[in-house]
Amino acid sequence: MNKITAIILAGGASQRMGTPKALLEFHGETFVGRLTRVFAAVCDSVTVVLGNHVEEIRPHVPMRAKVVVNPDPDRGQLSSLQTALAELPADADGFAFIPVDCPAVAEETVARLARMFSERDRATRFVIPRIGDKRGHPVFGDRGIADELLALPAATGEARTVVHAHVPNTAYLDVTDTGIFADIDTPEAYKRLVSESKP
Repeated sequence: MNKITAIILAGGASQRMGTPKALLEFHGETFVGRLTRVFAAVCDSVTVVLGNHVEEIRPHVPMRAKVVVNPDPDRGQLSSLQTALAELPADADGFAFIPVDCPAVAEETVARLARMFSERDRATRFVIPRIGDKRGHPVFGDRGIADELLALPAATGEARTVVHAHVPNTAYLDVTDTGIFADIDTPEAYKRLVSESKP
């Protein structure tokens, strides 16, 4: 199995939600707690990137996760991803990243993605889940991709630029798990998530 570092992006201001999204609960766990647990089961390490609300969120990040702080999170989500990639372990073969506001991805989906990534051929740079033609999170990337992402301008660049550039070298996992799309930005979206996904 490849050595994979999971990156949970939790540096946003959560302005539309009105409270830190990392601390919202889903099935009895905080968003950041659930994602840490799910990824720790199949990845060698987990890094949580904080930026806004650091002092509020940090005490709730599970001890098994490493915390890094984006010094200027207002530059955007790419800057948080770059903050984590700059500290990618030297022996990591790759990484996976997911925004903290995508808490509903199934454990089985993450496990299947990790297995597919570890069994990929040398030409494959990304492994991404999808339903039909719509891609979701988490995204698994090869170690070499980290340098390309780090080279993007933090304030104006987007990770999708690099993802799109490697479409011919991307393997897709077809799933029925709509949790790969769950993007919880508002109180209304959170209420919908809770009501539609009762255990």
